[in-house]
Amino acid sequence: MTRDELLDLYRRSGALLEGHFRLTSGLHSPGYLQCALVLQHPQHAEVLGRAIADRVRELRATVVLSPALGGVVIGQEVGRALGVRAIFCERQDGALALRRGFTLDPLDRILVVEDVMTTGGSTRETMQVAKAAGGQVVGTASIVDRSGGTISFDVPFTSLLAIALPTYEPEKCPLCAQGLPVVKPGSRPGA
Repeated sequence: MTRDELLDLYRRSGALLEGHFRLTSGLHSPGYLQCALVLQHPQHAEVLGRAIADRVRELRATVVLSPALGGVVIGQEVGRALGVRAIFCERQDGALALRRGFTLDPLDRILVVEDVMTTGGSTRETMQVAKAAGGQVVGTASIVDRSGGTISFDVPFTSLLAIALPTYEPEKCPLCAQGLPVVKPGSRPGA
């Protein structure tokens, strides 16, 4: 899938939004990629999962771990394409944790998969959950990298689409200065 095809898929799905948004990171932006609108179509989720899997296959992951909520669907599809378990961590008392009986083993080679990365905060937190559970993180991946190339990890990172959408600290946001109401469309309330 080319960059143009992926952007077209987001546009056709109504997933490339314009306005004034508060991202999960707390930053503000005039653009938002609502991956759930693309991933609600299983055929799109499958294609995207396969595309990520093709890019990370050489990492030989044995488990895909995703942060809930945004990474769950794409993580499942990447796991399916790789033929490995796909599990997720979720917030408990404000921090990501393995729940629902999910476990990791020291022999597990973990690929952390997310839908969109802006600062990499949720991915880093997911990596910490994996390490604390005894697993070895071998890579990270996402559908979209909207960091402008600024995020890096101590393991390989790949994404299907790098897109530069501006972000602002809330106190320096020109949209706030214009008095435009801010919308929080993501999966983490209050963030």
